[in-house]
Amino acid sequence: MSRFVMAIAAAGLFAMPATASAADITGIWATGTEGGRVQIYRCGAALCGKIVGASRLRGNPDLRDERNSDTKLRTRKIKGLVVLRGFTGGPREWKGGPVYDPETGDGAPTGHLKLLAAGKLELKGCVAVFCRTKVWTKVS
Repeated sequence: MSRFVMAIAAAGLFAMPATASAADITGIWATGTEGGRVQIYRCGAALCGKIVGASRLRGNPDLRDERNSDTKLRTRKIKGLVVLRGFTGGPREWKGGPVYDPETGDGAPTGHLKLLAAGKLELKGCVAVFCRTKVWTKVS
């Protein structure tokens, strides 16, 4: 009888729908522009994201954050630059911020991440009531 119960329990585990977790959102994501790659990782109890690649970085790995509106930050290296900070929540949506886009030099104090189907991640950054949304694709 115990083998039967174990078999039913095991079958139930395999039949359960997959749920998104922090492990699903961590990893490398293609940003969709300029060959960008962002690694989302655990930073304490939250999630953060840093730039790990881009088309322009392959040509110049020492590329700096020249488009930043804060002139004091323009000497920062793009590779390794943290562009997402302090995102908490889950299992499918996280909120946090700030969010930064080195392609434009724009940032937002708050952001929202939403795990979509088929390895897609929606990233929304908002300043007051004005928001900008991008969809990233998980890199396997």
